[in-house]
Amino acid sequence: MQTNTDALSQLVHELSKLPGIGEKSATRLAYHLLNADLEKVQRLATALVHAKEKIHWCERCFTYTESDLCEICANHSRSADSICVVERPSDVRAIEASGKFKGTYHVLHGTLSPVDGIGPEQIRVSELLERTRPWAMEDSHKREIILALNPSVEGEATALYITRLLKPLGIRVYKIAYGLPMGGSLEYADRGTIGRAIDNRTECN
Repeated sequence: MQTNTDALSQLVHELSKLPGIGEKSATRLAYHLLNADLEKVQRLATALVHAKEKIHWCERCFTYTESDLCEICANHSRSADSICVVERPSDVRAIEASGKFKGTYHVLHGTLSPVDGIGPEQIRVSELLERTRPWAMEDSHKREIILALNPSVEGEATALYITRLLKPLGIRVYKIAYGLPMGGSLEYADRGTIGRAIDNRTECN
């Protein structure tokens, strides 16, 4: 009789903590790994540890990178006058796949959710203000913030909060158009839908 502390149960338990992985999926993954060659499992384990040790947040936009600045922030051909604000690093990859945006990004790492105790201090809003504050003293109408937050109650509330902070500074704030259902996610949208959403962005009032 197996106990909850045996190696297989522990493996299933840890795998089931991954997003989108329930107990049944975790069990299938566990048996797949057990049936694989030891060398393949060791390569996977090494890759996980290596990624955790080497990858950190970009010091400017807070997406993931192995350098001080990510490839996008370090690319001088990208427009520094256009910042696309997203919830997660995975959203950066989704928008980049559309090929429609040529500016830089700012990753909030979450959205406002008072019910969950997540306020402006828990996400990267203050860092966004630091990046855009010099714009208010310059020719700000040439610059833009594009809010590409997921169409959820929390995403809408966060977009409204950021708009109210930036509009008084004379900064143009846009929100992408959506071909996504309420509660959908940019991460899983196809590149055509995301591309049209970027092209058809509307200015926030």
